Amino acid sequence: MNMNVIGKPLTRVDGHTKVTGKARYAADFNQPGQLYAVLVSATVGLGRVTGIESAGVERMPGVVALITHRNALKLAYLPHKAVIDPAVGERLHVLQDDSVRFYGQPVAVVVADSLDHAERAAAALRITYDARQPIVDHADQQVARIAPEAGTADRSRGDADAAVAEAAVNVDENYDIARENHNPMEPHATVAAWNGDRLTLWSKSQFLVNEQAEIAAVFGLSAENVEVICPFIGGAFGTSLRTWPHVTLAALAARHVGRPVKLVLNRKQMFFTTGHRPRSLQRVALGATPDGKLTGVVHEGTGETSRYEQFTEALTAVTEYLYSCPNVRTQYRLAQLDTATPNHMRGPGEASGIFALESAMDELSYKLAIDPIELRRRNEPKIDEAENKPFSSRSLMQCYELGAERFGWVQRNPEPRSMRDGRLLIGMGTATATYPAFHAPSNARVRLLPDGTAEVEAAASDMGPGTYTSMTQVAAEFLGLQPEQVRFALGTTDYPPTPSHGGSWTMASVGSAIRAACLEAQSQAAKRAIADQSSPVFGASIEDLEWTGGRLRRRGDTSPGLSYHDVLANTGNPIEADGSAQRDPEMAEKYSMHSFGAVFAEVSVDQDVGTIRVRRLVGAYGIGRVVNPLLARSQCTGGMIGGVGMALMERTVLDARDGRPVNAHMADYLMPVNLDTPKLEALFVDEVDPHVNPLGVKGLGEIALVGTAPAIANAVFHATGKRVRTLPIKIEDVLTA
Repeated sequence: MNMNVIGKPLTRVDGHTKVTGKARYAADFNQPGQLYAVLVSATVGLGRVTGIESAGVERMPGVVALITHRNALKLAYLPHKAVIDPAVGERLHVLQDDSVRFYGQPVAVVVADSLDHAERAAAALRITYDARQPIVDHADQQVARIAPEAGTADRSRGDADAAVAEAAVNVDENYDIARENHNPMEPHATVAAWNGDRLTLWSKSQFLVNEQAEIAAVFGLSAENVEVICPFIGGAFGTSLRTWPHVTLAALAARHVGRPVKLVLNRKQMFFTTGHRPRSLQRVALGATPDGKLTGVVHEGTGETSRYEQFTEALTAVTEYLYSCPNVRTQYRLAQLDTATPNHMRGPGEASGIFALESAMDELSYKLAIDPIELRRRNEPKIDEAENKPFSSRSLMQCYELGAERFGWVQRNPEPRSMRDGRLLIGMGTATATYPAFHAPSNARVRLLPDGTAEVEAAASDMGPGTYTSMTQVAAEFLGLQPEQVRFALGTTDYPPTPSHGGSWTMASVGSAIRAACLEAQSQAAKRAIADQSSPVFGASIEDLEWTGGRLRRRGDTSPGLSYHDVLANTGNPIEADGSAQRDPEMAEKYSMHSFGAVFAEVSVDQDVGTIRVRRLVGAYGIGRVVNPLLARSQCTGGMIGGVGMALMERTVLDARDGRPVNAHMADYLMPVNLDTPKLEALFVDEVDPHVNPLGVKGLGEIALVGTAPAIANAVFHATGKRVRTLPIKIEDVLTA
């Protein structure tokens, strides 16, 4: 291994496939004899189905079947939980009874010979309900706020409340972040086909082995009888981590009609049953000395959940370790609502929690007349004070130094409303970003071929960050091959199992497994060479040999050595090796492992009409080893754009009468487009972390979004002098009286 492929900005190996339209997404896998299914969604927010006028619909042109709770197959729904499923509660048992638990719940499926016929029939179906008033708003007095049963809801060290109350300077404010929906380009889609008791699903999924296990549990099958295929994903951001009811319904419909069935959700339906970032209400109270040392921190947060499951996220987790403070108290509660279960959305928990914390820190900096970066420097911890152990690496201050220099922070006049560009108010703000350096057990397979190339397989996904490319680089690095000599394949449960493609742990987990498989393949190749009487290393011991640049030789030998082709030439048989990786439990026990970053934002505000534009964003990150800087920057800029949406645009509004999302379409659910995208820069500090995993990498997918919204909100305050504590920030929030 001396190719130094890791660290090179290689372009995407799958790029040509995508831009030429050859990449096949879930809905592209049409099957012979395929039918089309369309969901019918409940039009009440709570109650039960009392009547279904089915006869007329069943006689409509092209209709093959109408499936409701009255004629649907009764499903096993055996117990199944994965790391991304709520630990408490039970998933929706779709079409198994007449209950309606939330607006938009699937209550029927129409199957027809064409999409047009299925859509017409679904629109014509008349269903009556015994409706009750749902509770869909945090502010409703009837809302039950409960401590989650799973995980730690409350943590405390010292006496935070007393410390805040007695502090020389304090901040005590409330923050409100709207519900968001994921809205990736590719809608959720599943094509289902049965062959006896064996089911194949071509399905959009960020967690193939979980979709396999979940559907097997729902239908009472062995997992070996379910295959899930998903080679490409057109964006997801967490929405495809869980296996949602439409996957079950596609398989149910295919079983019902005895033919393959395609089911694709429309944009409106994706606001109902495929998760969302939960609305959160938070309170942050800070106490500090006149010179800026934190004496007390209180962070209380409430997130929404459904009544039938308890969805939890890390809303207050960052506060426990981000800054040095002897007195810290965090509290997390769930508001039980008559809505569908929320889901992980890029930076789940951390993105929401850090908005409140970093807004409060910015407020404190103004009260103390201390530069926001300097305030953070004065509260930089030496260890993780929540866990009482050192960080495996922590480059936060280096991120601030690098980012501030690139951004030109010294040009900022600290006085609010002091900077202008003509008639526009200009503001500069900054905020910290952080995310855990997660790792999960993973597996991979490497196959060395007689022609000297290699095939690598893992049941991973790629929703856009460049998994095909980065994993190719890892394999090429450790096999000593050129990237074009490696073919990496993912996207089917027939490959070795991997964790979800979410949580910023794909490279750490799958990459480490590929490394292990490569080393095992080389070990097997060396043993084969040793056993070959015609080999120049015949009879040598393994300890006497080494692989360098993809060639095997005796240690200290200057000869060209043996290539993989040389080793395999005599037998012609490939070498196949499996590898697995998991975090060293000793390292996990000894160190606190996180990525850190600093985000800088410049905004302009038209004080006459209140319009806000983000003009520049600079992010500097400490993420350990960077496998591909080109892909890494792309990850960061994508996360930043998501942060712009969170800060200024994205908001799902529910009708309090029935829980209907009133803006469940792309006209009124606002997201950043090209004209909203500012100048974006992503920088990386040189950070070496040998403790997190064998590759020394940390996750990157979430962290760039995490710090962006508070940096923008802090810049808006600097521009206008108005502190906005709700997201998204709207025109009316900044208009002066």
